Amino acid sequence: MLAWKVKQPADGVVVAPDERLPWPQTIALGIQHVVAMFGSTVLGPLLMGFDPNVAVLMGGVGTLIFFGATGGKVPSYVGSSFAFISVVIAATGYAGQGLNANIAVALGGIVVCGAVYALIGLTVMATGTGWIERLMPPLVTGSVVAVIGLNLASIPVKNMAPTSFDAWIEVVTFFAIGLVAVFTSGMTRRLLVLVGLIVASLIYAVLANGLGWGKPIDLQLIESAAWLGAPHFVAPLFDGRAIALMAPVALILVAENLGHLKAVGAMTGRNMDPYVGRAFLGDGVATMVSGSVGGTGVTTYAENIGVMAATRIYSTALFVVAALFAIVLGFSPKFGALIHTIPLPVMGGVSIVIFGLIAVAGARIWVDNKVDFTDSRNMIVAAVTLVLGTGDFTLKFGGFAMAGIGTATFGAILLNAVLSAGEK
Repeated sequence: MLAWKVKQPADGVVVAPDERLPWPQTIALGIQHVVAMFGSTVLGPLLMGFDPNVAVLMGGVGTLIFFGATGGKVPSYVGSSFAFISVVIAATGYAGQGLNANIAVALGGIVVCGAVYALIGLTVMATGTGWIERLMPPLVTGSVVAVIGLNLASIPVKNMAPTSFDAWIEVVTFFAIGLVAVFTSGMTRRLLVLVGLIVASLIYAVLANGLGWGKPIDLQLIESAAWLGAPHFVAPLFDGRAIALMAPVALILVAENLGHLKAVGAMTGRNMDPYVGRAFLGDGVATMVSGSVGGTGVTTYAENIGVMAATRIYSTALFVVAALFAIVLGFSPKFGALIHTIPLPVMGGVSIVIFGLIAVAGARIWVDNKVDFTDSRNMIVAAVTLVLGTGDFTLKFGGFAMAGIGTATFGAILLNAVLSAGEK
């Protein structure tokens, strides 16, 4: 069991991963991490038609699994991964609102993806990280991350604003988020998605419930929901087509996790390379456990890196507290009912922002690593990858089909490998 060295709170104090503040401050800061991840880890399951209570619960369980796999050495929270959204929608035909009727098919693919991810982790533990970094350099990881956002762009634009009023609400929503991002500070700015969503929902309520311009928000679901109760667990169903769609997502999760560990290492001044394989294994097992009961695939969260950077407190004790708090929250049906009352066009506006930010995050990987686009190889790899993913290019292998994210991911890796060999 990890024993944290206790440090006393003071202005500017830096708390390392193996240290902690006294428990009252540690508990408060742990809850803050749950708040920071809340917007994304709830938005992900809503866009796929999953039960947000299960997603939050399994985020807490997954964080404890990740903590155990890394020996409590890597500060990180794991939550719903956006890399699964497009493939889940493709596999289930989800229409964008309410619970996904074909969720079991998606869960089988998520479990298998987690197994592939865990196997990669075991391989890295046995062989080291060099081959992963050669296989997926910043050129490839940046292209793949950008494609995730671009591939999803049509969902809020085409499917989440059925009326003119709804389209204007999407505009109001992304303007609200933008204003919070630019003109606020501190924790309000850090929670820009959540704050913007609340503001847009209130505006929607005034216009729809008050003036009758749109479909009114029905609060009956919240009133009838119990404060405590079990979430809606679902068993997975293993379907070959869904597995073929989702297994490649393991490579995207590898890229996300590797980038997370590099960022944590830079912030803490500690070498995280010895924990890369263990982090992959922990995240993979957490994804398998989540998918086996009705939760989304999970990944390490950038939001929590932002909180650590702002507070300079990297204690892994915070994430144990955060995980336990998320587990308690997952057993509140009233919390889930509140989430389901969010108007569809408000979710559409939020999605436009989130998917755009994902695309920009991919470009930032190129910028931060100084990818040279005067190099013809880099130009070709990035260009082809972006169009494959954005256009949802599909390849069929007998009864299997690999679409958008999968073809872009494998295309980027293979094209980069072939063209790099040609240059040499």
